Amino acid sequence: MASLWRYVLAGVGLAALLAGILAAVYLTAPQAPRLAGSEIARSKETANGLFVASFEPERGVVRQGELQSWLLTLKTNAGTPVEGAAITISGGMPQHRHGLPTSPHATDYLGDGRYRIGGVKFTMSGLWQLHFAISAAAGSDTVVFNVLL
Repeated sequence: MASLWRYVLAGVGLAALLAGILAAVYLTAPQAPRLAGSEIARSKETANGLFVASFEPERGVVRQGELQSWLLTLKTNAGTPVEGAAITISGGMPQHRHGLPTSPHATDYLGDGRYRIGGVKFTMSGLWQLHFAISAAAGSDTVVFNVLL
């Protein structure tokens, strides 16, 4: 009878140890950021209000691990397409403190204020930020888009 109690106590102790390990792993694991809808908006006004920018994957779906193209649409506040803009792109994962694995750049002007941004690649899930510096006839401005995978 005494040996049976030893097995029961050992089983309870082992279960408690496993529960403690699982709790420690859960509590120390990086959590996916919780963003409000406005923080992951695909259309927004630029920082100084010169333009309204929209950003979306060209194929309509965000794909992890694939090189893809996105579309950046620029319009004035009055809704006029912005033509001839010079666009530079930077970004990365702010929580991981690293940049983008590629060098996205504006590859084509498609008309109606739409620019193809090629070379976009997200290598892991989490929060990514893409920073756009825009220079056009109306002036220079910036916009940041959050992409949550």
